[in-house]
Order: sequence, then C-alpha cells, then structure tokens
Amino acid sequence: MLPRIEITAAQPRTPSRTFPAKAAVGDPFVVSADVFKDGHDLLAARVRVPEEDISVPMVEVGDDRWQATVTLERVGAAQLLIEAWTDRFATWRRDLTAKVGAGQEVATELEEGAILLDLLVPEVPAVRRSIVVDAAAALRRTSCSTEVRLNAGLDDAVAAAVAGVPLPSDITAEPLPLWVDRRRGLFSTWYELFPRSEGGLQGATKRLAAVAEMGFDVVYLPPIHPIGTTARKGRDNSVEAAPGDVGSPWAIGGPEGGHLDVHPELGTAADLRGLVAEARSLGMEVALDYALQCSPDHPWVAAHPEWFHHRPDGTIKYAENPPKKYQDIYPVNFWPDHEADRVALWEECKAILDHWIGEGIEVFRVDNPHTKPLAFWAWVIRAVQADHPEVVFLAEAFTRPKVMARLAEVGFTLSYTYFTWRTTKDELTSYVTELETGPTASYMRPSFWPNTPDILAGPLRRGTPAAFRLRLVLAATLSPSYGIYSGYELCENEPQSDLNEEYARSEKYELKERDWSRSDSLAPLVTTLNHARRDHPALQRLGGTTFHHSGKDALLVYSRATADRGDVVLCIVNLDPGAWQEDTLHLDLDVLGIGHDEPFVAHDLLTDERFAWQGPAPYVRLDPAEVPAHVLHLRPGRA
Repeated sequence: MLPRIEITAAQPRTPSRTFPAKAAVGDPFVVSADVFKDGHDLLAARVRVPEEDISVPMVEVGDDRWQATVTLERVGAAQLLIEAWTDRFATWRRDLTAKVGAGQEVATELEEGAILLDLLVPEVPAVRRSIVVDAAAALRRTSCSTEVRLNAGLDDAVAAAVAGVPLPSDITAEPLPLWVDRRRGLFSTWYELFPRSEGGLQGATKRLAAVAEMGFDVVYLPPIHPIGTTARKGRDNSVEAAPGDVGSPWAIGGPEGGHLDVHPELGTAADLRGLVAEARSLGMEVALDYALQCSPDHPWVAAHPEWFHHRPDGTIKYAENPPKKYQDIYPVNFWPDHEADRVALWEECKAILDHWIGEGIEVFRVDNPHTKPLAFWAWVIRAVQADHPEVVFLAEAFTRPKVMARLAEVGFTLSYTYFTWRTTKDELTSYVTELETGPTASYMRPSFWPNTPDILAGPLRRGTPAAFRLRLVLAATLSPSYGIYSGYELCENEPQSDLNEEYARSEKYELKERDWSRSDSLAPLVTTLNHARRDHPALQRLGGTTFHHSGKDALLVYSRATADRGDVVLCIVNLDPGAWQEDTLHLDLDVLGIGHDEPFVAHDLLTDERFAWQGPAPYVRLDPAEVPAHVLHLRPGRA
C-alpha cells in the first residue's frame, strides 16, 4: 500500500538509486522532497542521520516542496532519512483558532487537544515534558473559563515544546543513501609533474617545496612503474625508439616488474615513501596514476595471456583509438570468457590499489576509466573504500556525457570535465550552470584542468601568457577542484600540429628540462590564486555561482558565495587574450547580499587594490597584457 503521506522527488539521489549521492565533510548541502497528503492537515518533516545523531527540521518552500540544509562530519557511508508526519497539534491549533474566531462552541475541541497532548507527552524530551503535562491539565480544568483554557492550549510555549515531535506510528520515511568524502574529495588543487624530468623520485622530492609554496595540495605523478622496451615509442610518439629514448610511462611493465614496482631509473620504494612523507610535511599529498594496461613486456602477458584481447592468429592486440595507435600498450580484457579468470583479474587489479595504499597513497588519478567496465569500477571502488573510506579517485573521463556521469554515479570521487574545450562566454555559463544545478549535481564533482600532457587546446595553442592567465583564473575560481600540468606556469604552448591537440616534444616520450626561476613565470599568479582559494570558502564549494550581466561577449562576470552569503567573491574575466575590454556592469546586488544604495568595498585578491563601489553598475576595464581579471572579495561598508 502507498503510505498516507507521500514523499517524492527526493534529493540528493542518483538516477539509478543503486548508488549513493555524494557529500563532503563540513560542506553544507540541501536535502529536499515533495511532501504532501490528502486533506487539509498540516504536515511536518525532518532530515535524520542516525550515524551522526543528527536531526534537522525541514521547511516548506512552496508548492509542497520541503528542504533542509545538512552538514556532516564523518567520512564514509551514511543513510539520510526524510521523515514526514501529520503535525496534529499545529493542525488542532489552526482549526481551534478558526472556530473561536467564528464564535463557535469549542468544548469538545479542548478535550481533543488535551488527549492529543497526552499522546505526545512520552515523545517530548524530558526537559520540556512538564509544559505539555500542565497544558493538558489546564485544557481539562472546567472550573476555569473557556478563555483561560484556550490561552493555556494555544500558548506559544506549548507549541514550541511539541514542535518536531511526531507520534512514531504516524511517521513516513524515505531513505536516501549518501557517501561522505573527506574534504579533499571536494576541494583540491592539483599539480602534475613527471619525476623522471626532475631526476627521479629524489629530485621530485626536492621540487615539492616550490609546489607547496605555490599553494597546491595534491602532487600527481604519472605512472612510476617499469616501462616496456618492446615497441617502445620514441620522441614525439614516433613508432621506433632511438637509443636512450625513455618511452611512455603508460606502457607499464618490464623485466623489472609491473604495477607493484617502481621503475629503477626513478629510484626505489623507499624513495617513494620519502616523497610521500615530504609532501605530508608540506601539507600536501601524493596522487598516483592508476592505469590498468600493460606493455608487451609486463609480467601479466606471459603469466596470464587470458587477460588480454587476441587476434585470429593468436597474437595480442595492442591499443588503438583510430587513427591513433599505441603499439607499446596492450589493453586488458576485463571480461574474459571464463568467470574464474575475470575474478582473478579483478582481484589482482584491486591488489594494486591495496599495495599503494599500504605505501601511504590515498589519492589516485585513474587513466581512461571509460574504457573499462562500469561493473568493475562499481565493485573495486566500493571494495577499497569499505576498508579505506578516505581514498579519493579522480576519473580521467574525457568521454561521452552519459558515460562520464555514470562513472561518477558508480563511485568516482572527482571527474575531469569538458572545461578545456569551453572557451566562450555562453559555453562557460551554460556548462557551469549545468554542473552546479543539473541532474548530475548530486553525485558528479568536476575538476577543471586547463591542460594535461595529452591536451593543449583552445586559446592555449600557441597562446600568449594572457591566454594562460585567463584560463588559470577561470579554472581556479569556477570549480572547487582544479589542476595544471607542470610547464603551464611557463606558458608552454606549442602543439604537435594544427590538427593534433597534443604537445610538440611531449614529455610523455622524453625528458623535459625547465628553468623554474624564469622571470616571466606565472608562478606568482598561481600562488596568489591558490591562496585566495584557501582563504575564501566561497571558492571551495560546488554551487553558489551566479552569472551577472555584461554587454560584452568578452567579459564573463560571476559571483561565488557561501550558502549564508558570509563570503562573496565577484570575478570579472576578460576572455579575449589579445585586447583590453571595458564595460559598465549590471550586478544583481540581492544575490551579493548588498543593499541597492549601500556602499561596498571590492578588494581585488590578485592585485590587492580596493575599489569603493555603490550601486549595481560599476565600470571595469581589463587589459590582458597586465591582469586579465578581477577576483574581488566583497564586503559592505566604506574603504
């Protein structure tokens, strides 16, 4: 049978309802549902979280929609319960007041109120119980006038004493499963570097201090495992390697070992532990690449040929993404013909994660997850987080929207996005709005990356420093998680060709020597932005973005705000790296929490300038050759 009270369209929830929606420790989120029943009784509702002994009243926001804001503090699985019931006492008060106002006799209603309070007494907290008992007695005190009895029953103190107190038999509950990640699963700032270009793991360890000084909290390393020599790629992805060519780190496995081993040319497992320890001492942590593929020399190829795809002649197929060919990589067949082979393979893949977690790694960037079965990810992520709920998985899922969303639903903590290819005002506005308020907002967390070793796109291709600055500002201020691949701060901008998005002289296939001390480095801007992100909670959440009006297509204006508007940051970005832009804006001051005639201070977090503004129409002018954006902390008052 249907329950007497309907609770429908509850959020947060994933489309399939098989997997939990996501939250993060300390990050407020909205729980909402349509709550209604037959008749005219008043209803009440709450969100209860048994694991944390939390109960939050819900309020009706219109059209039978109820909501509450909840904040959780414990990592792991949680069960939200939306509970609704008939608010019998509030209904009785309403009806009694109406009858008295109409001059009707209410003796029976007074006794009904007393009986109702008798029923509620056992459910009322002990500290408030005497108020309810006394009110019930007063309602029955026929020696008193009707007016006195009415005042006793309608006393606001009595209503407050029984507020939020249901009769257990009258509760309808709707469960909402939730997974709560640690803070890093929502707010993170990533820096990708190749240890071999720094002289190995020990050299990379020495680089960490500079990375930490720029304000990054995750250092991501591409695969650190042995690299195969069979079909090894040469520089610029050439089919034949010359003597001394280092090969692609993603061609994993050789005589020295496979996914559980460190490439001897990088150092030892002890060197990795040293790097992890140094990162932690600097307030950072290390992310490893989890790439489930093998070179032809990987130990699995000889020991488990059944784990790979075979051609009709019996040879193993190498990876292809036509027209691209990866002769140095064998993709893994995650669904062998025999169930026992599949189980053994999946367990071995999980063992890789278990091994590196044992070495102190709690963050993994997952290579091409969309080329592996969703069933595998649903199983392995859940299995790992059952023992290690603190582990974070970033999906490198540059794939179709529904596949990307499904990967997030089955368990990935964070996901690469299409930000790299969203460059115009309309594209950025619609995409950010979709991520924050669209159907995936309850479970897919974006990570904005202006570049990766594989992707040099948009205005960065042969772009000026101004292009790098403006894309950096957008990534850092539009998403709580963002990252850059090393070399970004030096504005490396040469594509492999006009038709290929990859870098010329890609670090995937050769060592890079860089002068990190260059005077034209963007490191100071990176540092300033990352410190602003740490200082301002408005930049640390998914949500709270409002786009404001500018008549110029080249000016993107948006504010980021906490739920209580206690922290508001206004960003104005010149999307044209080649020309200055000016405009008189039209700001929505109500969204900014500022009165229409109220003066306010706009403190630029990039330049430390302060502007005294009043009203919704400030004038701005941005020269990309200098600073392509304002990132303004707003506060009411005068400078």
